[in-house]
Order: sequence, then C-alpha cells, then structure tokens
Amino acid sequence: MAKSKPLMAKSSVTDHANEAVQSALRTLDAEAGGVAAISAALRADLGTSFAAAVELVRNAKGRLIVTGLGKSGHIGRKVAATFASTGTPAFFVHAAEAGHGDLGMITADDVILALSWSGEQPEMKTLITYAKRFRIALIAMTADGESTLSKAADVALTLPKAREACPHNLAPTTSSLMLLALGDALAIALLEGRGFTSVDFSVLHPGGKLGAMLKYTRDLMHTGDTVPLKPQGTRMSDALVEMSSKGFGCVGIVDSSGRITGIVTDGDLRRHMLRPDLMTALVDDVMTKQPKTISPDLLASEALEILNSSKITALIVTEAGKPVGIIHLHDILRAGVV
Repeated sequence: MAKSKPLMAKSSVTDHANEAVQSALRTLDAEAGGVAAISAALRADLGTSFAAAVELVRNAKGRLIVTGLGKSGHIGRKVAATFASTGTPAFFVHAAEAGHGDLGMITADDVILALSWSGEQPEMKTLITYAKRFRIALIAMTADGESTLSKAADVALTLPKAREACPHNLAPTTSSLMLLALGDALAIALLEGRGFTSVDFSVLHPGGKLGAMLKYTRDLMHTGDTVPLKPQGTRMSDALVEMSSKGFGCVGIVDSSGRITGIVTDGDLRRHMLRPDLMTALVDDVMTKQPKTISPDLLASEALEILNSSKITALIVTEAGKPVGIIHLHDILRAGVV
C-alpha cells in the first residue's frame, strides 16, 4: 500500500508558504507605519522645515546635489534621478568619494541634500566643512535632530523614529523607505510648485514606454497624399477606390473649402450593402456626417482612448476644420502606447 508521505510534504510546503506571506505582511505593515509617521510629522513640526527646504531648492541658482552613504546612498541616487526627471536639475555625489576630488562637482550656487539616518557618518564631516567654507546651502535628512549633520544644516528634515522591518531592528528597511518617501515628496512638491507639465515631462522622457505615452498625434499621423480624402459629390465607386488604395478602412469627405464634413467607413458600407445603387450613389448620401476628429496636438495616449471608447480604428486629424492627417490604431500600438 502507498504511504501518505506526499500529503505530509505538501502540508509542510503550505506551512512554509504561509509563514513567508505572514513575514511579508509584517514587513509591509512596519514600512507602512514608517510612511504614516512621516505624514503625521509633516502635519506638525516637520511641515515648517519641509516648506523651507522646498523654497531653498526652488530659489537655488545652481543644482541640487544629493549625497549619502550605504543604503542612504542608494536611496540618494534614486531621489536625485527623480528630481532630475521632474524639472529640478540634480545629481548624486557619493559622500565617501567627495573627499577624494568629487567636491569639485559642487559649486557655491548649488544646494546639498544629505541623507543619513544617524547623521553621524564621518564621511559627512568633509561635506559639512566644504559647505560651510563656500557658503553652500545644506539640507539634512536624518532621524536625529541633535546629530552633527542636523546641527550643521541650514534646514534639517528630522524624520520620526521607526522600527526597522528587520526582526532584529538592524537591516535598513523601514528607514530606507522613509528617506525615499520624503525625497519623493520634496521632488513632487517642487514639480507642482514650478507648474511642471506633461509637455515638460515628455522633453525629459523621450524614450521607453513613458516617451511613447507622451508622443503627440502629429508625431505618429500620416500626412499628405497618404490621407484618404474625396470631395462632396463623389460617386461611391470612386470613394471605394480611394478607400482601398490608402488602406485605412475609411475615406474623409471635404466640402469646397476643404473642411471635413463627413467620413465613409467600412461600417457605413455594411449599413448600405443592400442598397442596389450603392456604387452610383453619392458619398453625401452614405457618409457619416460630422465625424470624430482630433487635433495634432493631442497626446497619442488620448487618441488611443478615443479610438477604444468609440470602437473605431482610425481618426482624421484636423486643424481649423481642415484635414491635415490621419492616425490609425496600429500606428499608436506600434509606437508602444498601451
């Protein structure tokens, strides 16, 4: 008879899986508690210092220099990248490398944002001395308002104490997330304060999915002779030739002044299929009047939303009522807009 060991093994695997999930939940609860503590602090004393830090960076003639060491350094690199991508010129200088020549990257017009949970790392003293010597504004982000770094700073952002998610309260976990969260909050406050728009964002993010999402209709549309167009009064037989040769499944209809007045689509053909004089009929009698059109300045992602919501595959692009292009669903998808 077969033994029941496989069932016992399966039970053991399930127990381990449950333990892993419970561990993950404890970690997330601890880190969420840290972020909640920052929110509470911002509504109290931290809010004043936060506002002062935003103004200091906003009014700087130079750049924001983010620095840190260890896990704070890793967070600092990400925070600097977030600032730079949202309109605040910034880069990261490693606190240990600063004393070996990288201080030359920092000018008197810059502002330093130093991340250190303890605020007592020896490497930070070199930066503090340099900042004081050349009167460079210094913002500290620490958990100890009485630390060397905090006392030397022009603005001290003192984070609330929080227990690490690590069961030994040693590995930087909750503390790292708190530094990251406050750094992101600074970056977004500056973004909003400057009125940084999606247009500005697109200039700094020309590549990848973000770049695709921020492309404009004019970047993807077909223009010139590739746009299927026929004047009012055209016979349907001629309109069908235009429709087939251009391959968009539609043909735009324009009046004598060149303004779009209608469109003939595959759907219109199906609706009039039983009409015996379809080929000799005029487009005026078959077309859909006042068709949906879009501006060349519309984001491609918004054009995609219109196509999907209207359940159509192509849109005529117009300026002042006159067609200047056509964009197809496949053009948008090929560009990576999803």
